[in-house]
Amino acid sequence: MESVFRFRNLSVRLKWILVVLLVAVTHLLFQSFLLPYGKALRSLLPENDVVKDVEYTVQTVHSSTKSVMVRNPLTVNASDLSDATTIVGVEKDSTDNLNDVGDLGSDTDVVGNDRFEEFSFTVEEENGLDSTSQDLLDRFVDNSFPSKDSGVKTESLALVSIRNEENSFVLNKTSKDRQGFPLDQIVEPNIVMSTENVLTENVDLRSKKSDGGIDSPFQPSPLASSAEALVNATFSTTSTSSERSSLASVSEQSSKNHSATATTVVKKMRCNMPPKSITTFQEMNQILVKHRAKSRSMRPRWSSVRDREILAVKSQIEQAPLAINDRELYAPLFRNVSMFKKSYELMERTLKVYVYKDGDKPIFHQPIMKGLYASEGWFMKLMEGNRRYVVKDPRRAHLFYMPFSSRMLEHVLYVRNSHNRTNLRQYLKEYSEKIAAKYPYWNRTGGADHFLVACHDWAPYETRHHMERCMKALCNADVTMGFKIGRDVSLPETYVRSARNPLRDLGGKPPSERHILAFYAGNLHGYLRPILLEHWKDKDPDMKIFGPMPPGVASKMNYIQHMKSSKYCICPKGYEVNSPRVVEAIFYECVPVIISDNFVPPFFEVLNWEAFSIVLAEKDISKLKDILLAIPKEKYLEMQLAVRKAQKHFLWHAKPMKYDLFHMTLHSIWYNRVFQIKPR
Repeated sequence: MESVFRFRNLSVRLKWILVVLLVAVTHLLFQSFLLPYGKALRSLLPENDVVKDVEYTVQTVHSSTKSVMVRNPLTVNASDLSDATTIVGVEKDSTDNLNDVGDLGSDTDVVGNDRFEEFSFTVEEENGLDSTSQDLLDRFVDNSFPSKDSGVKTESLALVSIRNEENSFVLNKTSKDRQGFPLDQIVEPNIVMSTENVLTENVDLRSKKSDGGIDSPFQPSPLASSAEALVNATFSTTSTSSERSSLASVSEQSSKNHSATATTVVKKMRCNMPPKSITTFQEMNQILVKHRAKSRSMRPRWSSVRDREILAVKSQIEQAPLAINDRELYAPLFRNVSMFKKSYELMERTLKVYVYKDGDKPIFHQPIMKGLYASEGWFMKLMEGNRRYVVKDPRRAHLFYMPFSSRMLEHVLYVRNSHNRTNLRQYLKEYSEKIAAKYPYWNRTGGADHFLVACHDWAPYETRHHMERCMKALCNADVTMGFKIGRDVSLPETYVRSARNPLRDLGGKPPSERHILAFYAGNLHGYLRPILLEHWKDKDPDMKIFGPMPPGVASKMNYIQHMKSSKYCICPKGYEVNSPRVVEAIFYECVPVIISDNFVPPFFEVLNWEAFSIVLAEKDISKLKDILLAIPKEKYLEMQLAVRKAQKHFLWHAKPMKYDLFHMTLHSIWYNRVFQIKPR
């Protein structure tokens, strides 16, 4: 009996065990169907022995220190700087041409912003001569910066490279072998991270991708899939080997579900594309007239005696007596020679300028006197040393000059190959805030009576927003880049070969000895010049259109002799709208043919460019010869004479002369202020 009872008891236990096992097996099978990654099995194991679950993650790195300085210390607002440097498939065509001393840069405000803009490579013009025989760098600049010939192409997605020099480690490169997509489609930088400053945020990319909630440089959607690939290349220093193997398995699944991660992404650069909108030369004239009639300047917060003096000057200019037969001025060069003459006389009699002493060298008060950026340097030197216009008491000033060099700003602060210029703009922002806090004059007009002179192509970006109300004399006078016709001044980009003798080789042959119809030689920067050569290089004996000139002094002189012997000198845009060839053509008495949509020619507010130049639309390059041949001989002779008469307005002198480039620049700033000022 007792044995029977025990047998029954045992059978009941077996039944319960079988039921529990059946339930467990059913549960596991059910879970395995819903969760194919094996989470159910992991939940039954001890926590310490489990490989932690890995989801698609994007790691955001916040660094407490920013490597944005090269030489000059600068306090930078960390909120305005990116936390990472994003390089989009950069290939450098490094020819180290000393004739081209610009740098690469993007028009992206912050690389880590919630947007990803096209890189805008504002690389300065070359002179057209071979650079190996010329030192275009001024005495303050070394050769450690990228040359202007550095080409940039976006070929494939790049990884994030985050640098912290003091305490860093290098991620194991072999981890990429487990990513589930071909390694030949990854740009292989040295991925360096600070072990102290790494903050890992696990973000479900699938949920964040739609609402833009990822704090990552790979936004918006065009690079969202790239971020999923990026997660496979970066991970936290605290991860174990088991976590890494789990990450590899997830990446394999990710690569299957997101085949787009292995595709090459190519982004067109802004400098290599035609502008999206075009403002014609006639439309620019209409804009100038419109802005003259209606000022956009801010009404001053309180009245000033200086404002009343300028308003009185304005009425005198508008009622200027006729001055058609002036011996010093060639009337056809000007929109209204009488108004110009009267305005210039009143400037000499009335204008007072206060030059801020704030700011440290070399960015402030240290001019560059030769090379492509000489215009800003010559103006700075001559303005700061001027006794006629400069006053020590700011209460006497009508205008306030901020004497910084945009070239030195780039040279000192730009981190090579970072493609981030935010710290340059931040530096000028802090400077403007400093003078606004120290002096009352900026706040009275919002900076409308302040002006700057900058020739570097990045100047429009560097002075955006915080100096938006100022008058800007810019070489990069592009209406699509914020240049305001009627307020800003188009500064001539002058290529000065000798600081001691800026007038060397001045002049050219008379019209009867100019047997070349048109001439161009230079590097193929931007999208326009290759089109020019495609249509005209080696196509016509009258059209001397070449690429880069070979090295050597003989080649240099050959370039100059071609300009001196040509009727028309072709001045196509490069990466940006401005080109030193415009002034070079005038320097060598050759009629300039400007081919650059949206470019506002120098001193546009006072000069009549149609009298001494040809402004050709980019779309008409194929008709270039026909257009030039259609110009009657009499018309050409008139233009060539006007070029010779205009020459004195585009020359620098160690001691400024009446109507020269220094005075023309200052006058245009004065003239625009006169017609922009609003009474209180």
